[in-house]
Amino acid sequence: MARKTYGIVCLCMCMCFMVVIPFSSSSREVLSPKECENLGFSGLALCSDCNTFAEYVKDQELISDCLKCCTEDSDDSMSKITYSGAILEVCMRKLVFYPEVVGFIEEEKDKFPSIKVQYLFNSPPKLIMLDDDGQHKENIRIDNWKREHILQFLREKVKPAASAI
Repeated sequence: MARKTYGIVCLCMCMCFMVVIPFSSSSREVLSPKECENLGFSGLALCSDCNTFAEYVKDQELISDCLKCCTEDSDDSMSKITYSGAILEVCMRKLVFYPEVVGFIEEEKDKFPSIKVQYLFNSPPKLIMLDDDGQHKENIRIDNWKREHILQFLREKVKPAASAI
């Protein structure tokens, strides 16, 4: 009888661990930056943005992908990160499809001396954010951004050039 009771107790404990462990884990599945970029997510989206996205888009797989690529919301997470400069990379042949990016390059780019434009065949429009050493730190797709969003992002994320101070 004791042997049977011991077996039942072990079975119950195993079942409890199988149920509790997945819920107690605070980690969530996270995709690599390259996987996220291939899915169309830059990794800059806050998880609260994915929740807002879910209100308008009913594709659960897309929402799930967004949540795998987002950054947890917090006061000091992405808001305090700044970069020394950026490269706006785009394919010259595809520019016709991105009038907002063209408008930025032609009319606004000169306000940002630390932003360089680089034309690369077949590249979607993206900002390559640079650290103090000029090393690539982050790629951000800007395919569907309006000019105002590009301006606002660069004002918030790129340190003013020394000559502008």
